Amino acid sequence: MADRLRFGPAGVPKFFRDLGAELPDVPVLLREEGLDAFEYQASRWGQMPQMRQQAAEQLGSEAARNDVMLSLHGSYFVNLAGDRKVVEASKGRLIACATAAQWMGAYVVVFHLGYYGAGGRKKAFRDCVNALRDVARNMDRLGIRGVKLGAETMGKHVQVGSLDEVLSFSEELEHAQLVIDWGHLHARTGGRLETAGDFRAVVEEAEKRLGTEAVRDMHCHFSKIEFTLRGERSHHVLDEKAYGPDFGLLSEVIVDFKLRPVVICETPLLDVDARKMREMFLKAKGKQADSGSG
Repeated sequence: MADRLRFGPAGVPKFFRDLGAELPDVPVLLREEGLDAFEYQASRWGQMPQMRQQAAEQLGSEAARNDVMLSLHGSYFVNLAGDRKVVEASKGRLIACATAAQWMGAYVVVFHLGYYGAGGRKKAFRDCVNALRDVARNMDRLGIRGVKLGAETMGKHVQVGSLDEVLSFSEELEHAQLVIDWGHLHARTGGRLETAGDFRAVVEEAEKRLGTEAVRDMHCHFSKIEFTLRGERSHHVLDEKAYGPDFGLLSEVIVDFKLRPVVICETPLLDVDARKMREMFLKAKGKQADSGSG
């Protein structure tokens, strides 16, 4: 788990690619920017790891040397509530991602659960739980240790991944990591994260159900988000005032609850906005300190 609050990008920033940086170069470049987390994107993987073990281990070695905490975003081609063939393939993709996560020392595989379908919400939820239990058993059988499964909150109403569902998965599964995508949650609830109190209510609900440690060590995604009646539409940069939510408000809650999440930036400006979020957190922390000293 994170030893402190950390910030980093979801994938390799464009600026790094423009420099000609290769994957092992990413941790040192992040540290030069004052960032200390990185979420590797395995978003189009099949049922086998699509990177060599040596490359994964090299990334992990450089991350450890530069004190950059790694996570891995799993394949988008996962639907644990689909038909049998789809579910089996999805489980294989998660195992492939967990295998590579262990190679590189990533502490969590973040993934999307799937879609409700004709069977309804309750059936989809149970199907996902059963599938993830199989994945966890297979991880144990294969000797995959130290890698958690992080089902994230989703931004569209047709997707399994409401706050209640994600909390329920964490209650039911031993290998679970709490993952809250605040932009997705904002879109799914019709833009309801408008005040610090709105963020606080989410944290309080999670703490009530999962306990202090699970909430303190949550894994977060954040971006401004555009949405319609159907939910999430597109991600936007922090400076676009027309869209929410506001990371400054979340920063206040992080400080108040003494949280230490890994915060992964998913805006189009991956490293730039990750640094801005870090600055906003430090501002909130300083504000609280000034208030306490007064």
